[in-house]
Amino acid sequence: MGMQLKVNCDYLLRQRSDLAGRRPFLTRLGPSPSSPSQRSPQLNARHWVERTLGLVSNRPAAGGGAGSRRRRRRSGRSDVAVAASGNAAAPSWDSWKPDRASSAPSLSDIAWPAAGAFAAMAIFQKMDQILAPKGISMTIAPLGAVCAVLFTAPSSPAARKYNMFTAQIGCAAIGVLAFSMFGPGWLARSTALAASIAFMIYTRSTHPPAASLPILFIDTAKLHHLKFWYAIFPGATGCIVLCLIQEMVCFLKENAKF
Repeated sequence: MGMQLKVNCDYLLRQRSDLAGRRPFLTRLGPSPSSPSQRSPQLNARHWVERTLGLVSNRPAAGGGAGSRRRRRRSGRSDVAVAASGNAAAPSWDSWKPDRASSAPSLSDIAWPAAGAFAAMAIFQKMDQILAPKGISMTIAPLGAVCAVLFTAPSSPAARKYNMFTAQIGCAAIGVLAFSMFGPGWLARSTALAASIAFMIYTRSTHPPAASLPILFIDTAKLHHLKFWYAIFPGATGCIVLCLIQEMVCFLKENAKF
């Protein structure tokens, strides 16, 4: 009895190995014959090669589950299920390229914002000459960044008046407070910048140029005598001038195109 079972097992194993040897390699790696499509071995092999080389889209059909695909691969005696996630984002270089959604700017869309920035810095320079006896300067770097926001992206969240004035006043006051507590040095800069970012997030007044006001106050000795007046001048005061110029720039962009 034992000898007969051994012979039968050897015969079955030999039959199975013969069938596996006759089946082409690509056919064994293609979809399972039990799939609904019931394709021929040649079509299965061609479809598998095209999918492997990326010649066929691997996107799942609409309503085909939660974005995951399963394909079956026959290997030897067992079927191995291979899952591929459809939610994995491929590396993209789109963020390094210009925005293609918007059309190319016209000459007037370039000239008027540039002219507004030129006029703003010229006005600030004239104000510097008037305020020179008091040792105050309106020409500070954060206002240059505000010009870029107001003139080039007037509809962005950073250009909203609430965001701009809340962040300018709050971050400047934080810089004065950090300097009063820690003095000049890395600890005051780090604390002031961290607190400024937290303040803008909490008040929902994100305005990137305002984050540089605390560091400017800590590192510029001629501004220390302003103390908490620095919260209003020159940052917030300069923004009032820039808002007036922004209105002129937007009007010219709409009504004086060329």
